[in-house]
Amino acid sequence: MQDLEGKVAFVTGGSGGLGTAIATALARQGAAVAVADLPSRTSQVAALVGQLQTSGQAEAAGVELDVRAPASIRAAVEDTVARLGGLDIGVCNAGLNVRKPSLEVTEEDWDTVLDVNLRGVFFSAQSVAAKLVEQGRGGKIVLIASIMGLVGSPFGHAAAYCASKAGVVNLARTLAVEWANYRINVNAVAPTYAPTPLTEGLFNDQSRLQAVLDRTPMASLASPESIADAVAFLASPRADMITGVTLPVDCGWTAW
Repeated sequence: MQDLEGKVAFVTGGSGGLGTAIATALARQGAAVAVADLPSRTSQVAALVGQLQTSGQAEAAGVELDVRAPASIRAAVEDTVARLGGLDIGVCNAGLNVRKPSLEVTEEDWDTVLDVNLRGVFFSAQSVAAKLVEQGRGGKIVLIASIMGLVGSPFGHAAAYCASKAGVVNLARTLAVEWANYRINVNAVAPTYAPTPLTEGLFNDQSRLQAVLDRTPMASLASPESIADAVAFLASPRADMITGVTLPVDCGWTAW
């Protein structure tokens, strides 16, 4: 399906494991994609952009971005518009975690996680929305939350992460209501554990992996592609009447 033909998408954290899957899914549906990521990830961004272009899926461009700096976000959005001709979709995907017991979390740890996962998501959404309002034709914004924004972590060591993702869930609701008059849909996707660089260290521990599988009704991790498909759906015209929703892609985790 080419639901996104003629659309331009901006994906933060676009060269990471989940970001790559999201950019690829959007491109497969016809969108031109700006892969936005840190200057230190220039080679990964270039590789993905080249892959998208040579596969003939869609036009693509690499954009430098640091979501901790609102000025950088605004510049990246303007760069996207200048290079790809407009903006229709924003995916606020950049995120990280600092895994420590809560009694050991420092102010620096807390600020590091919240600055990227919540503050960065808000200012990314704000910059995209400002451009969509300026263009006057509406658009779609998808925030990447987590099942840990809907429930507590059974394994601990994730207080800042859980708090940040819970913030993203309610941020999606709030922005959806506030920006509805501009015909901007704002939704979130809440993935369960998935095999990405963010979880690589976690699942080097086979007992931890088995504990996750035992806790999951479908006894499976989510694939990055399944998460990306949910993002692509929410970014498409098929989701025109959906806003303010957080869609779990969780193999049944939150059903318990």
